[in-house]
Amino acid sequence: MGGALSLTLAALVYPSMLGFTKVSTTSERVIANTQWGPLTEADRDFVVKVRAAGLWEYPVGQMGLKKGQSTAVITASKHLIDGHAALDSSCRKIGPMLNVAIPNQPSPQQQGFINTLNADSGKQFDTDFANILRVTHGSIFNTIAKIRSTTQNTLVRTLADQANATVLDHITVMERTGLVNFSQVLFQETTPPKLPAVDLTPPPPAAGQPEVVLTPPVNSTTQPPLLPGETPTQNTAPSPTPTVG
Repeated sequence: MGGALSLTLAALVYPSMLGFTKVSTTSERVIANTQWGPLTEADRDFVVKVRAAGLWEYPVGQMGLKKGQSTAVITASKHLIDGHAALDSSCRKIGPMLNVAIPNQPSPQQQGFINTLNADSGKQFDTDFANILRVTHGSIFNTIAKIRSTTQNTLVRTLADQANATVLDHITVMERTGLVNFSQVLFQETTPPKLPAVDLTPPPPAAGQPEVVLTPPVNSTTQPPLLPGETPTQNTAPSPTPTVG
């Protein structure tokens, strides 16, 4: 696979699809008591970082539809767009319900992923696409499981269920490209580079800035789950504008 991939992964990939990092040493501290159960710092961070994940993976999926050299990479790109549009819908509903401000931009690290893949072309794009995304998705699996098993908040639990299914699907389609270097990927997952917190944190939304919406594809096969108290009609209502994609 060559030194280029190793350099890309070592320079950019931290073990988390979501850029997940503890903002303090008290991530289990309850910061709010809501009608859906207590909300901890870890719960809040999870909602923020699921949203941030879509803000880089969705445009990378769009990029893959245009630049992908193989059918498998194009298929994986469709899964990124479909899965993150559905997760984004859930985050945009859950955020206000829990009084959690969600970002409109990815973290600097995640923007670095976009920049790297934007600069790639040909087979190098396919190779970096499959491996970067396999590392980030594989690394977040344990984090999602921890949130799912420990949260007492029903909204966060629903989002964790959805994120778990989406991540497993994305891991699977990346592996089906036949381009994943498993020894390199597993090394990066277990021996991550240390990055400053500022690189892992998406910027807060600017005051008055319109909310970014990740538009579901016309042929979407993924629907966001019903939230507590939500009806099927509410769940399928059109997304607000502006849209991305």
